[in-house]
Amino acid sequence: MNLPEPPSSGPEPPSARLRASDADRDQVADRLREALAEGRITPEEHAERIDAVYRAKTYADLEPVLHDLPGAAGAPGPSAPAAAPKVSLDKDAAPPPVAQSPTMVAVFSGAVRKGRWLAEPHTNITCVFGGVELDFREAVLSQREITLNISCLFGGVDITVPPGVRVVNSGNAVFGGHDIVGDDTADPEAPVIRLTGLVLFGGVSVKRREAGGTRADRRRERHELHHRLREQRHALHEEHHALREEHRQLRDARRDHLRAMRDQRRRRA
Repeated sequence: MNLPEPPSSGPEPPSARLRASDADRDQVADRLREALAEGRITPEEHAERIDAVYRAKTYADLEPVLHDLPGAAGAPGPSAPAAAPKVSLDKDAAPPPVAQSPTMVAVFSGAVRKGRWLAEPHTNITCVFGGVELDFREAVLSQREITLNISCLFGGVDITVPPGVRVVNSGNAVFGGHDIVGDDTADPEAPVIRLTGLVLFGGVSVKRREAGGTRADRRRERHELHHRLREQRHALHEEHHALREEHRQLRDARRDHLRAMRDQRRRRA
């Protein structure tokens, strides 16, 4: 990997040898994603630098990653004070994203992820007679393309994405469906959320909305979510009733067929 070399500024201070924390690495990775979105670095450079970030052990290891990007003066390194070894990329920088498990399970229950959280490269979602809500409007993607592998049985998954994020559906559905919002960008370097897996007697809904919003907007979102969940429960009830009726008809037809065969054997005898 060829990272930019920072200019020599004399002997390395002791603070540069301090150990970097996970929060420090997350803030540097966040700045690299911004640089990728701004076109300052290529996807290949971004991948190389992200690898270097999560291998870094000290502030000195992190400094070359941001050296040639705007705002590098606040990057970790020789200027970091020994008493407070914390990365500060910007005075108004957002807090580091909260790391989450790469697995979500909702069985006869619900699961929600929203706010500022770190989306792993692959997240497995299991939904059985339950509901899952994922809000990516303030989330930080660990890489340009992430994958949501959804296994949904008699349940629903609601996903909210911000403008500029592409959603690619590569999943399958049986007695269910995917309601996917259309792309609003033609940028080939736009972040991508790819959906895979199987939906059986359930549904996946993706909508696009701006981050933030008023209290009334949030109330409306909750109302819409509850309305969709009620509709899904009603549809699941109807499908379950239809399956029971079909099973009953098949059972009656099989019984009639066996009775006809017995009557035929008796007549032959």
